[in-house]
Amino acid sequence: MIEISHLRKEYENAVPLQDVNATINDGDIISIIGPSGTGKSTLLRCLNLLERPDSGRIVVDGVNILDKNVDVHQVRRKIGMVFQSFNLFEHMTVIENIMYAPVKLKLLSRQEAYDKGIALLETVGLSANAFSYPDSLSGGQKQRVAIVRTLINDPEVILFDEPTSALDPTMSSEVMSVITELSRTGKTMMIVTHEMHFARQIANRVFYMDDGIIYEQGSPEEIFDNPKKEKTRIFIEKLRTISFVIKGRSFDFARSYGEIEKYCFKNRIAHKYAMYLLSISEELVQQIMVNENNYRDIRLEIEYSEKNSTIDMHIGYKGKKLTIDEESVSFKILMSRVSDIRFSETEGEYPNRIDIRVKQ
Repeated sequence: MIEISHLRKEYENAVPLQDVNATINDGDIISIIGPSGTGKSTLLRCLNLLERPDSGRIVVDGVNILDKNVDVHQVRRKIGMVFQSFNLFEHMTVIENIMYAPVKLKLLSRQEAYDKGIALLETVGLSANAFSYPDSLSGGQKQRVAIVRTLINDPEVILFDEPTSALDPTMSSEVMSVITELSRTGKTMMIVTHEMHFARQIANRVFYMDDGIIYEQGSPEEIFDNPKKEKTRIFIEKLRTISFVIKGRSFDFARSYGEIEKYCFKNRIAHKYAMYLLSISEELVQQIMVNENNYRDIRLEIEYSEKNSTIDMHIGYKGKKLTIDEESVSFKILMSRVSDIRFSETEGEYPNRIDIRVKQ
């Protein structure tokens, strides 16, 4: 068990940890989410003693690891950490990277470290790469090696600091699969991640961090489906929706399309549907804008429901109501990408409305 009490860490221009309090039980798998700069990674680094808090206590199995007499190496054996940037030695082979710490610290003989390292590489599908150098590996393979390097010390707790943030979707899936398998071993794990689907799927508890504290915590269902506090609710809602107000032809369409792709990646929406969203939005927005030279504001919102696995787009606009030639090629292409489309008129700032459900 880990007890964190009144943990505070400050730098010259920032205070990432104001007053962090938490209990981590043996076997817990905790996802840590929240906006950037709210102390998530700093918390993990304090738990692993890579950072020294300015005040507070971290008690692990009855021992305050912030006590000046505590052996840092013993703490790091018990609490291992996997970094987002891999941190492999480029001049060493994969197996040498894995063997380095346990041999140097005299925890295992070279033969023991070699045998255990090869066995662990087998579990993550990389035994064939044991004698390769890191620069020949993909990002996902490097991260799996980094996980094995942590596992060889048999830690009781594993900390993951954004383990997929530097990876593309395919490589992220490789690493998440390995972590998911690890979660079934009974080890205690804390995972800082921006992958919300993964955070929800793997954890039994979720910490939402904001204002330098654990602002809200609960089960995945409580945090993702029914957050009680305002900042948590706003954060979760932002994950599910994205919106733009388009003001004439000077609008930066390239940037907005990049934001849509980023939104789809964060919500693990398949690339195919991201392309559907881009083509639907481009087609309809362009038609609205050229309709009777209508250059007035257009509001576009995309909403993803993880619960129902549906993707909806809502477009509101001012000016003349759009008329579409249903026999046109562009309209037929549009209809091939939607399962439902409705045109309506409403009261309010954007009196014309188009509601679309993306075909899946």
